[in-house]
Amino acid sequence: MAWTVPRMDEVESDAWLQLVTILELLPPSLDAQLQQDSQLTHFEFMVLSLLRFAPGQVMQAKELATSTNATLPRLSHVVSRLADRGVVERLPCPGDKRATNVHLTDAGRRAVVRATSSHIDHVRRLVIDRLTREELTALAGIGAKITAVLDPNNRGFGPAASAHAIDEAGSSA
Repeated sequence: MAWTVPRMDEVESDAWLQLVTILELLPPSLDAQLQQDSQLTHFEFMVLSLLRFAPGQVMQAKELATSTNATLPRLSHVVSRLADRGVVERLPCPGDKRATNVHLTDAGRRAVVRATSSHIDHVRRLVIDRLTREELTALAGIGAKITAVLDPNNRGFGPAASAHAIDEAGSSA
């Protein structure tokens, strides 16, 4: 019996290749804009943004790693770089002596606030302004469906993940 190779039809193939192209081209564009305008990588911007909206502008390193989809070693390396620049600081975690908290400094808050406007302008130029409201709604729905498969435990990503982690910590206390 002959084995057949699975194939995609033309629509499936086009959709998949468009998504892969976006995934390859968007991150370097976001990094380049943030590096040029704010001397931050997109990942650093995400870390600072999460801390900005966290209660007391503090998150446990483990929670911050989960919220940014990073390993603890990667996050630790980035936090060290940011701490050297004075935009974050490491603090002992009062509830867990083995854990470390990351706190956004005043300089860090100013840095992320200054970076946000030009970053939003860039995102609008690349994505938001290219789509109609209906297309944006469809994109959000498509993204939610794919995210549900990639993140079945609903740990989330970005500010929503931070809120989810805070809710979980509050309900288990």
